This record gives sequence, C-alpha cells and structure tokens, in this order.
Amino acid sequence: MNTTTSTDRATATATAQEPTARAARRITVLDALRGFALCGILLVNLPYQLMEMPKRDDASHLYAVPAFLDHFVHQRFFPIFAFLFGLSFALFLESAARRSPRPRLLLARRLVVLGLLGFAHQQVHPGEALIPYAVFGLLILLPASWLPTWVVLPAGLLGLVASVTVVGGGLASIPGLFLLGLAVARLGIARTVDRRSGQLAVVLVLAALGAVAVGWWEHIYPSAGPYATRIAAAAGVLGAVVYATALPLVLRTRLGRPLSAVLEPLGRMALTNYLTATLVVLAAAGPLGLRHSSRWVTAMALAAVILAAQALFSRWWLARFRYGPLEWVLRCLTWWNVVPLRRSHP
Repeated sequence: MNTTTSTDRATATATAQEPTARAARRITVLDALRGFALCGILLVNLPYQLMEMPKRDDASHLYAVPAFLDHFVHQRFFPIFAFLFGLSFALFLESAARRSPRPRLLLARRLVVLGLLGFAHQQVHPGEALIPYAVFGLLILLPASWLPTWVVLPAGLLGLVASVTVVGGGLASIPGLFLLGLAVARLGIARTVDRRSGQLAVVLVLAALGAVAVGWWEHIYPSAGPYATRIAAAAGVLGAVVYATALPLVLRTRLGRPLSAVLEPLGRMALTNYLTATLVVLAAAGPLGLRHSSRWVTAMALAAVILAAQALFSRWWLARFRYGPLEWVLRCLTWWNVVPLRRSHP
C-alpha cells in the first residue's frame, strides 16, 4: 500500500512539474513559425467571417487585396499549421511518455478537448480548423504513433501528393501533413533546425523554383478548368515550404530579434489568439460596415490591428504566466490536473 501511494505521489509531482520542464525545452523557431502561420490564417479567414466579401468589382476586375491574397496567402499557411500540429503531437508524446505510463491516453484526451473547442468555435465560424484537426488526429496521428518512422515518412509524402493531385488539397491534405510533421519530429530535425541552415537554403531554393513554375502555370491555366484546384493546391504547398524554410533563415539575421519578439508570443498563444480573433472580427464587422462589403483595405487594417494587439497582449501575458489562457485550460484537461500557471519570480 505504501509503495502504491509513493508511486502515485511521484506521478502527481511529475505531472505538476511538467509545464516547467517542458517550457525549458521549447523550440522557439517553431513558436515563431506558428505565429507567422497564425497571421496568414487570419488573413484567409477574415473575408469568410465577413460573409464572403466580393473579390471583383462590377466590371469583373479583381480587387488588388484579394489578388494579393490569392497569390501569396491562400493555401500557403494552412499546410504550415497542419505540419506543425503533427510535429507538436510527436513532441508532446515524447514528453508525456516520460511522465505517464499511458501517454496516448493523454493525447487522446487532448484531441477530444480540441474538438470540443472547435465545436464551440464552429458556431460562430463555420469551417474552422480545430474539429478536422481533432478528428484526423484521433484517426490518423494516434494510430500512426505506433508505426516506425520509415513507414510514417513515405506515407505522409504519398498522402500529401495524392491529396493535391487527386482532390485538389483542402482537408484531404491534413493526414499527409500530420504524418510528415510526426516524421520530421522523430528524425530530430525540429530540435536541430538552428544547425541546418544549408539544408534549409537548398529546400528553399528548390521550393521557390517549383512555386514560380506552378504559379506561372496557375496564371495561364483557366480558373474554371478541371485541373485548376489541383494547380492551386500545388502552388499553395510549395509556397508553404518556401515560407517555412525562409523564416528560420531570416530569424538568424538582424531582423531575427524584432521578428521573434512579435511572432514567438503569437505562436505560443496560438490557440487563444486563433479563437479570440474570430470574436473580435465579428464584433468589429458591424460598426466598420464590413459585412458583404468590398472594403478590403479596411478589413486588412482590422487584421493588422488585431495581430498587433494580440502580439502585445501575448508578450505581456507570457511575461507573467507560463501559458496562454486557453493553452492552460487545454493542458489542465489533458493532464487532468491543475498545472502551475503563474511564473515564480525570485
């Protein structure tokens, strides 16, 4: 009886100390990349939250802002988020395995909670991402956690290629991106990305050349053609690779410190910022007269204000607390324990 009690106490203590240990091993470049992706996701979601803002004027000319979004934003950030989700899944599983005899139960609970948050978000933002993430996480990632990396990596590549070439990307690309993120984490690439500048540069150049070629193909191919969605999806994935490899390199330049100061807090509180941005957009849409309007510049200005405010708030919050508000709730429900939130300053 005493042995069992000691074991239980040790497990509880390890669980309570989990945030501190995990925070010490944060991979900050991933936080920055997640924050960068969050910026793009808001730009993509905002027009749909504003009741499908028209992209063309009365003469069927494409407005400048949606033209920019189509070429540089749409389908470029969703793949980054999905890839990072699979990668974070692997990192969490690795951490949980050191603290619990049933780490996959913790992951399943985490995914269920994310799904419930997504269900609530779905009521105000139809087509949100958390529900499919939770579903594919339970159906794809969780079973794949038992598979060897030499199976997961090619399965992810084949799944992503098939999703682009057969159905034109979208939700179908999530399983492949999840598996690629899982494989990259297992290969140790995420934890050594700061020592892989040469490899990142090579991938960046190849992806940029591919993105230019596919972008040219997308420009000359009829938008109503049978392959248009597939071409757009391929352009999106290649654009995502360009962004995901370019940012770590930029962070090593003089721009790195100011960029990190903005993007890392956004990324560390991505769940809180993702959900609260929707509430702010919906609250501001009426007073700004944005619903069903073509006021694209005003809409982009609103997005910039939201992101700036979230970056400032996230930085302020994380200086005092270990996790964002919803990140803390997710962690407590995952571990089924009230984990420490406030930072202890000497």
